[in-house]
Amino acid sequence: MNATGGMGPLVGPSALAARLGEPGLLVLDVRLAVDGGRATYEAGHVPGAVYSDYAADGWRARIGGAPGLLPPVEHLSLLLARLGVRPDHSVVIVPAGTSANDLAASARVYWTMRTVGHEAVSILDGGFIGWSADPARPVETGWREPEPAGPYPISLQEIFRATTVHAEAALTSGNTAFVDARSASYFEGREKAPEALRAGRLPGAVSRDYADLFDVARHGLKPKADLERSFADFLERPVISYCNTGHTAALNWFALSELLGHGEVRLYDGSMTDWTQDATRPVEKG
Repeated sequence: MNATGGMGPLVGPSALAARLGEPGLLVLDVRLAVDGGRATYEAGHVPGAVYSDYAADGWRARIGGAPGLLPPVEHLSLLLARLGVRPDHSVVIVPAGTSANDLAASARVYWTMRTVGHEAVSILDGGFIGWSADPARPVETGWREPEPAGPYPISLQEIFRATTVHAEAALTSGNTAFVDARSASYFEGREKAPEALRAGRLPGAVSRDYADLFDVARHGLKPKADLERSFADFLERPVISYCNTGHTAALNWFALSELLGHGEVRLYDGSMTDWTQDATRPVEKG
């Protein structure tokens, strides 16, 4: 357990099982609709876990032409309050454990909580699949109503976030690495997100497909040594992690910032959908 009461960025099923029932623990299940969402939560979840719908609850906000921006602080304060999150809670986020996309959603929720000032937050390594792999670990069924808390006192930690202004300044200075989390077809400009007005990438960006971080056999991230090899070129310079909508890039941010300890990593939540709203901003292809 770290100094803030949390269990570190990644917590294993056994470590979580040892703390079940503690009053300072809040388990947050965020399985996506593609994995069954609320239905699979009700069919079986970590005992005591409450459920949050990643899309319907508004963990990301559409502002203008960009669908993945950090929501207004008022919304986030009330969302965390409705879920019962207090500043003294140690929050453990539970993905399904099915895919890199599923894990990226948990990473984005994690990033949002860190950005609003909540320090004691973790992701369950292996997700619910990892939890339920051992029949000795308990599973609860049905719906658990969250116990509402007071409005969460937001304290924005801007160090974790890159806005378009940050991205433009970093591009001009040339001292920041832009790490693109998308697949090759998006990186090379052969396809684009529907909301993006142009295909392509940020000039000078380097491709690190977020899907390559996921270990299918263990239902979670690859070992730390593999992550270090993937990001070795970026550990000594500031990084802006981006994608189309700030979703998949959250997993690269999580690996670099939280697991590898890189102190200068920002997630560009607007990403290419926000960047391309202005036709004067440069885009590379090929």
